Amino acid sequence: MLNSIARFLRDEEGATAIEYGIIAGLVAVAIVTSLSGSNGLGTKLSGLFTYIAGKVTAPAS
Repeated sequence: MLNSIARFLRDEEGATAIEYGIIAGLVAVAIVTSLSGSNGLGTKLSGLFTYIAGKVTAPAS
């Protein structure tokens, strides 16, 4: 019985998959946080693309 418990405590199989899952979750939270909000990266990129589109279409008019 003690041998089975000791073997269970030493078993590290599956730990890597759990670690990758945690890392993927943290990356997803970081992406959502950076793209959301009124002052987020998504808003700034949208403004930048609008500015560039205005500069590109102005000479064509």
